[in-house]
Amino acid sequence: MKKLILIGSLSLLATSVQAELRINGFANLIGGITSSDDSMYGYDDDFSFTSESLFAVQVSGDINSKMTATGQIVARGKNDYEPDFEWAYITYHATDNLSVSAGRLRQPLFRYSTSSDVGYSYHWVNAPRVIYDVPFANMDGVRFDYSGYSGDWEYNLQLGLGGFSADFQGAKAKASNLGIFSAELVRDWFKVRGVYGRINLVNSSPELEDAFDTLRNLGLPQLASDLEIKDDTGTFAGVGIEVDKYDWFVSGEYTQAKTENSFRPKVDSYYVTAGMRKGKWTPSITYESQDSNKPAKFTEQLIGLPSDILPIATDISFGLQSIFIEEYSVTSVGVRYDLDTNVALKADVSKRSDDLDDTRDATAVRFAINYIF
Repeated sequence: MKKLILIGSLSLLATSVQAELRINGFANLIGGITSSDDSMYGYDDDFSFTSESLFAVQVSGDINSKMTATGQIVARGKNDYEPDFEWAYITYHATDNLSVSAGRLRQPLFRYSTSSDVGYSYHWVNAPRVIYDVPFANMDGVRFDYSGYSGDWEYNLQLGLGGFSADFQGAKAKASNLGIFSAELVRDWFKVRGVYGRINLVNSSPELEDAFDTLRNLGLPQLASDLEIKDDTGTFAGVGIEVDKYDWFVSGEYTQAKTENSFRPKVDSYYVTAGMRKGKWTPSITYESQDSNKPAKFTEQLIGLPSDILPIATDISFGLQSIFIEEYSVTSVGVRYDLDTNVALKADVSKRSDDLDDTRDATAVRFAINYIF
């Protein structure tokens, strides 16, 4: 049924545009293996191509002189290559500087947000996971894009408004009243980017609801309300800097995400990468870090509780908050080789060091073929 819907949607797009369709695509064939008994990025000690590989087709066409329609279908190895319409939007080119897009489209979260799935567009085997591995990269809504020049500077501004829903670690996350703004400034070899966003979040699952009901039955409705994510405000902020002298480059991004009145801790993530270009070869090194190991929230509500309910309330409160507690880093050494036009070969070795549990330390070796067409 899903395939019939996709075929029908493509047929509708094909008959609705007045100009010739533009069909582009890209693919990442990524294989990986870890050292004995390790697990990392979905790989283990059996070589596999499933976790990060994908194939995508993008179709776009002109509706009239100012409007275009775009659809993107992505089939991911981790989803058994089931095709999914990840983008489906219409764009109105209001002026040479301003465009307005509406539908399902990419949020302006990161430096490589619109191309994070296009492995050919960057030097890594895959974009740094501490930043780019998010379950809510897309949104249903409207995005304004404005670009221009001021002196020697080129600027690009984006404003996204809408919402999204996603499955996340066994729970269903739903966001409304999403507003996210990004600004990017470019001058010659220097680029700087900032982003800030706010959303209203609802996060639910049967297991979570059971825990909150238990707290309410213990006579702790305020603690249950504070812990649960129900119309709570989440914020996202980030900054990125890039220096690209072509022969060599250095860049990095830092992000912070938090939902104050909930069991989820604040998450600080960043990466720094550097490399050089020597003909068809691009060797590089990347360091990533993620830290959500923050002090427990709402401990003041546990003080003075009767001894018969204190252990239960403590276990629930601390247990929920511990789900998202992480503190680890990843160091990767990799190389890209531009085999031919629109085709790149890559390989890297990544070592994860976990500051909270050394049994989760791991080393992975990955190989990739990235191409666009």
